[in-house]
Amino acid sequence: MKGFIVLKSKEGVEKMSRNEWYNEVQEILELQCKGCFVHKQFKKEKGRRFAHKFCISQCTVGEQLRTVGNKLIK
Repeated sequence: MKGFIVLKSKEGVEKMSRNEWYNEVQEILELQCKGCFVHKQFKKEKGRRFAHKFCISQCTVGEQLRTVGNKLIK
């Protein structure tokens, strides 16, 4: 299984190549993060760093991205 990353989920075992994982990240960013009202508002009110930190640490989409990103690192 060289070149593939295995993710165990509730539905079973999912094998994806690094490119497929990368595409998954891009899809999440495009569909869920692009134009996000919360990020835009925090950026306006509290600054870019605060908004970015919120997205990484507290947003559910950020949690999904971290999960996929950790799979890419391994």
